[in-house]
Amino acid sequence: MRAAFRFRLRLVLVGVLLLALLIFVRLYFVQIVHGSDYSLKADRQYVSSGSALFDRGSIYFTRKDGALVSAATLATGFVVAINPKLIRDPESTYQAIARVASSTDYDAFLKATRNTQAVYVEVAHHLSLAAGKTLAGEKVAGVTVLRERWRIYPGGDLAPQTIGTVGLSSDDNVLKGRTGIEARYDESLSRGGDGLYRNFFAELFAKIGNALVDARAAREGDVVTTLEPEVETRLVSDLAKVNATYSSKETAGIIMDPHTGAIIAIASYPTYDANDYSDQPIGVLTNPMVSHVYEFGSIMKPLTMASALDAGVVTPQTTYNDTGCITLDTSKICNYDHKARGVIPIQQILSQSLNIGAAYLAGQLGPDRFRSYFENLGFSDKTGIDLPAETSGLTNNLKSPRQIEYATAAFGQGIAITPLEMLKALGALANGGATVRPHIASAIKLDSGVTRTIDWSGANQVFSPESAREVSEMLTSVVDHNLSHGTLAIPSLSVAAKTGTAQLTDMNGGYYQDRYFHSFFGYFPSYAPRFIILLYTNDPQGVEYASETLTSTFMDLVHFLADYYDLPPDRAAVTAL
Repeated sequence: MRAAFRFRLRLVLVGVLLLALLIFVRLYFVQIVHGSDYSLKADRQYVSSGSALFDRGSIYFTRKDGALVSAATLATGFVVAINPKLIRDPESTYQAIARVASSTDYDAFLKATRNTQAVYVEVAHHLSLAAGKTLAGEKVAGVTVLRERWRIYPGGDLAPQTIGTVGLSSDDNVLKGRTGIEARYDESLSRGGDGLYRNFFAELFAKIGNALVDARAAREGDVVTTLEPEVETRLVSDLAKVNATYSSKETAGIIMDPHTGAIIAIASYPTYDANDYSDQPIGVLTNPMVSHVYEFGSIMKPLTMASALDAGVVTPQTTYNDTGCITLDTSKICNYDHKARGVIPIQQILSQSLNIGAAYLAGQLGPDRFRSYFENLGFSDKTGIDLPAETSGLTNNLKSPRQIEYATAAFGQGIAITPLEMLKALGALANGGATVRPHIASAIKLDSGVTRTIDWSGANQVFSPESAREVSEMLTSVVDHNLSHGTLAIPSLSVAAKTGTAQLTDMNGGYYQDRYFHSFFGYFPSYAPRFIILLYTNDPQGVEYASETLTSTFMDLVHFLADYYDLPPDRAAVTAL
């Protein structure tokens, strides 16, 4: 009898201890994790639930040393509200508010004071802490000063299309992520609006069966990106210079780790300051890296070369007869200068950027094998990058029975793909023949204190490592001997690169003879790459070839990254390349 009593007593004691533990953990989250939220929201205790204090997780850049730098966070200040029923002198009341909030609209304020059916109307936002305290100290009749928070982007114009925006939707009138990372990870960044006002014990007992912590902590947190702020700043600056120099419609670039798919920097111009884009056209919010498609031109040739080498239809020693122009399916295609080279090694297809050579490789592959390689590279699919509004390439020409479509696709015309698709495919050359998944976010720092790493594994082996290395050797030769006649080669660091110049399509489905899309890609060190870079500029004025517009920018970025990351030499310095 006594043994049974002691057993029941122990059960009760265990239950009490478990309950105490639950209360302790919950108090930790109330006082430590969400303590600042309670403090700030106490200032708004008389405000309706519809105007609850805004709360949202942060987004971070990641410096090369692993330190986090804020890309999106919250600013704290004051909102000014009036009770029209208590205002006796609208003019003097307005003057008191305008002294600390000069942007307060006079006409809108007077209209608000006439709305005597309301007891709470917000008339000024985003007051600094000093301004808010000054106005509150004046104790103006009918004026209430309350704490508020709003979204700010400390980086301003650093990757705004990628970091994204928050805004109100017309259908649900809820402030949430609308573009970029803000939208893609909205579930993690959003915070429950009423979570801090629930009855403490009711919430506690409701969650006993779920976990020792707030269930929201399992998903709510801050987003850590792979974007490096110094590299992003440099890329933004360089792209702006190119766009201004050539009056292009658009100039953009991406820097990625080819082995992991981590995007180190991504930018496009024109751009905007994420803190104030009210006067910008709506189109500038679109991220061209995932939403625009282009015919990329000759940077496609290394992929055609890798496909032919991998299939075994050519070797690095293969020669072919370059006739300058050929006719396929009644359509004539030519080298950029219409000149024949005669019997030459296939290295010259990349060194001299020969369209007839690329068409030769496509012919050796045949339509089915050519299509298979390009589809395996991902040209018909979205990359799966963690950004909204991604589109897939326009590659229907790869289903055509006509040989001309494969010949033109081999040198980057006739199929249009997104910059991210192009980068993903080219990354296979720098990663032993395997494509990886491009991505922006690396982890979620949960409110529970746990950091959840995002899994981006899933490489797809398209080419053999031997084929990828052979193309890397060819592209390194392009830089060492052909790019600006070899004057830009770095004696101690191998660089593999290729330019691309594509004709822009006209309104009739043909091509302009004097308007171009320029692209440039490369990776380094050539045989153990740390970075791959893709640059492009759309419709530059007064210049024909990408070697003129993007070469110096690419090489400047190579030098910057090599110095910034202190990359060691990968080959002995040579005096003649």
